[in-house]
Amino acid sequence: MARKVPKKLEAHGDSRIDDYYWIRDRVNPGVIEYIEAENRYALDFMKQTEAFQKKLFEEMKSRTKETDCSVPERIDDYYYYTRTEAGKQYPIHCRKKCSLDADEEIILDENLVANGNVFFRVNLVKMSPDHNLMMYLSDTNGSEKNTLYVKDLRTGLLLKDQIVETSSAEWANDGRTIFYSVMDNEYRAYKVFRHVLGMDPKNDVEVFHEKDAGFYYMELAKTRSRTYILITVESATTSEVHYVHADRPTDPFTLMRPRKHGMTYFAVHHDDRFFIVTNENAINFRIMEAPTSDPTAKNWKELVPHRKTVAIDVSDPNPWVEAFKDHLVVFERENAQGRIRIYDLKDMSSHLIEFSESVYFVMPMENADPKSNKLRFKYWSLVTPTRVYDYDLKTRTLELMKLEEINGYDPSDYVQEMVFATAKDGTKIPVSLVHRKGLKKNGKNPAYLYGYGAYGTFEWAGPKFNTMLVSLLSRGFVCATAHIRGGGEMGRGWHVDGRMLKKINSFTDFIACAEHLVADRYTSSDRLVVRGRSAGGLLMGAITNMRPDLFKVVVAEVPFVDGVTTMLDPTIPMTVGEFEEWGNPTIKEHYEYIKEYSPYDNVAAKAYPNMLITSSLNDTRVPYWEPAKWAARLRALKTDDNILLLKTGIVEGHAGASGRYDYLKWFAFMYAFILDRFGMNE
Repeated sequence: MARKVPKKLEAHGDSRIDDYYWIRDRVNPGVIEYIEAENRYALDFMKQTEAFQKKLFEEMKSRTKETDCSVPERIDDYYYYTRTEAGKQYPIHCRKKCSLDADEEIILDENLVANGNVFFRVNLVKMSPDHNLMMYLSDTNGSEKNTLYVKDLRTGLLLKDQIVETSSAEWANDGRTIFYSVMDNEYRAYKVFRHVLGMDPKNDVEVFHEKDAGFYYMELAKTRSRTYILITVESATTSEVHYVHADRPTDPFTLMRPRKHGMTYFAVHHDDRFFIVTNENAINFRIMEAPTSDPTAKNWKELVPHRKTVAIDVSDPNPWVEAFKDHLVVFERENAQGRIRIYDLKDMSSHLIEFSESVYFVMPMENADPKSNKLRFKYWSLVTPTRVYDYDLKTRTLELMKLEEINGYDPSDYVQEMVFATAKDGTKIPVSLVHRKGLKKNGKNPAYLYGYGAYGTFEWAGPKFNTMLVSLLSRGFVCATAHIRGGGEMGRGWHVDGRMLKKINSFTDFIACAEHLVADRYTSSDRLVVRGRSAGGLLMGAITNMRPDLFKVVVAEVPFVDGVTTMLDPTIPMTVGEFEEWGNPTIKEHYEYIKEYSPYDNVAAKAYPNMLITSSLNDTRVPYWEPAKWAARLRALKTDDNILLLKTGIVEGHAGASGRYDYLKWFAFMYAFILDRFGMNE
């Protein structure tokens, strides 16, 4: 039990008492003592499952090809690839010159540069145009504030050019100039600087400054044509693009089109024009074109019109649209199913790439070579492991380049399907699920239901293969994903209907999906586990308050659960930028709506399911204190004897552990908790 220190919080004439507000004060020794006590309690309770955790870990590791290699990608005279070695946590970046039979050159071994850090993640690797230098960004504590390094591949030595607290970076075509973005105190990328190798970073030139705190996405990227460098800034509803010719890095960046509230647009370069993907008068996006000589709004002409039931995939701030010499590739979706459409730029005729499965997920890979006429992409389904394909745009032939090898897994043992639950307002909610063949719908099957439902994303909750889930599937679980409103699986209107003052739709949709699985006798409420992370953790908190009787186990990873207090504090990272997703509680109507569902504010004296909650001390997206406060309040008020564990990563960030084996250990821990609650701990 955490101690109570009542603090009165007031807004709009409303008073709340927060007994655990003190947990926000990280320098208070009692905070770390509490976090460590919770960790000890979790480990002590799970001690009974240590042998089972080890078994699960070895089981999942055995399915993974530990020594493996990515499909090499040719860029100019080099083939680039990454590979892994058994026993090593991190990938090794390599290349070969001119031929795949040439000698291998290791350009970055992450295992060596990790240098014993508990947490280590390389977030970007980019080669200079002449391939002599490599720039990479790395994070050593999970804060997502990276340090930029430049390595001379001719000597193997790092240059003195090291820049801290960066978030993205890009090379100019001269191979000497680097553009990079830095973060403010709220961990928001807000400025872009120009750096010349060999110069003191203190003298770097500021080329862009985003002053609106609501614009909390910023990406620096070079177009696939290598002609322009783009700065794309974005809020939850609005975006803006600035560009400069990559051959002229000292030129000022040019604004393509001034921001207009509620209108987003993204640019793709091709020859003498930009393709512009925009939601202006097109909620599901349409594609415009404009000349590079003057791509301002007056010159935008429609190329691909808006379609009511078909959405163009946009993984903010990147549209899944690729320009090739004679073709335009568009990843789109309809009825929660993604697909790939190819347009011939000569006459805009189009065709779809055909696949044999009815439920699957596709996403583009880098496709960095501007001369290539082949589209490389990833393919999964709920039963099919990851495949990498090359699609020849001219001959329309598909070539399998790599198939993920899963030891001991036979996809023919399982079946997948898409079913639809009915929400409170009659809306049909897609649920993708997979289970063993011959499943008996008798209500006795254990089931695992995942959900997210925020930011208009589709890729986080798509019908993808998950190697770790085999450990549940092989034990008879029905594994499902609820494609609830707030996400983007059914287009951007799906997002609009689950955000701001419609956010509660996300929670009632998820409950409807769980009830559908029970009513259709896939499972029963005492055999159902649900899981979500981050914004999906908010989902877990809300549905647990609303229907605690419906679930046996709830797993909430780095959950955003203290909505009112967090959103009232603009000093917390990302808060201002989130106003357009959750609402701005300085507005009374928004305050009252968020308070209605905020998991922390709605914990009550009643029975709750078994719960596993995670947090990370260096998380800059969901501060550690939100899950910690929530767990403390649940402990104080819940009336049941079910288990509640809070597990906090001391040197981790929002994404959890960085090493691949540490990642498997987390899944072994989580699955051991779930299976132990079902009495399936062998």
